[in-house]
Amino acid sequence: MMMSGKYTTIDNQQLQGSVPAVPDPPSVTVKFTDSNLQTFPPSQAQGKITGGSRPPRDADDSFSKPVSGSDEPQQGGWLRNFAVAAYKPYFDVDTSDVLERIIDSLFPFRGTFNEKTSTNPDLYGPFWICTTLIFVAASIGTFVTYIAHKLKDKEWDYDINLVTWSAGLFYGYVTIVPLCLYVILKYFSVPAGLVQLFCLYGYSLFVFIPALCMSIVPLDIFRWVVAGVAGLMSATFVALNLRAHIKSAGERWFFIVAGIFLLQLALSVVLKIYLFTVSV
Repeated sequence: MMMSGKYTTIDNQQLQGSVPAVPDPPSVTVKFTDSNLQTFPPSQAQGKITGGSRPPRDADDSFSKPVSGSDEPQQGGWLRNFAVAAYKPYFDVDTSDVLERIIDSLFPFRGTFNEKTSTNPDLYGPFWICTTLIFVAASIGTFVTYIAHKLKDKEWDYDINLVTWSAGLFYGYVTIVPLCLYVILKYFSVPAGLVQLFCLYGYSLFVFIPALCMSIVPLDIFRWVVAGVAGLMSATFVALNLRAHIKSAGERWFFIVAGIFLLQLALSVVLKIYLFTVSV
């Protein structure tokens, strides 16, 4: 036993002597370069209108400037009107932008909507506000007529014309009225942006969504009050935001603003008479 231990010791010593010692590897310092991934989220805004792709202040130039960062082939002249890339900047907004503009439309006496959207007007919010109004107006109007007929034991038939009429009213109003106003302002040499007018009028219609929902109450006087309040809020919102801008037209500015105000009121009256005047 002792001899085997001795041989084992000798063998270990021989092995240690025969295998050269491996020196420790030199220390290597790894230096990482700065990366944008160290900060999250990145400093550059994503999903919002940036300085390079914001729509111009005047709609006259909106189809003559290339869209920054677009991979699609650029077309010149009036052919850009039919290119999807020409309209991308006006739909490049996020939920916080749309909600902020909707809240501004519910506080019409501020008159700061045009200032906030002067550099980045959008068409996303106006499109969905009008689309929502079409289905809300058609569904609420249909429900009101259904209840009125059932209370008097009358036969009721669904009127599909409510949908088509609502679509023509809201899409037509938010398109034709700003376009006519744009032509009038150009005639009086008042600088105006067509897209910004579309944006302003589109958001001005949001107040009619809760107004239509409240008009389900079967009291005619209550419906008139709701329609009047909604019309006043919408008309005040548009008139106050355009007043300072239209004053450069000279003495005629008051008549232009008054016409804008009265036309917006007329919209609420039309909604009340057509949707909630039930004949059975």
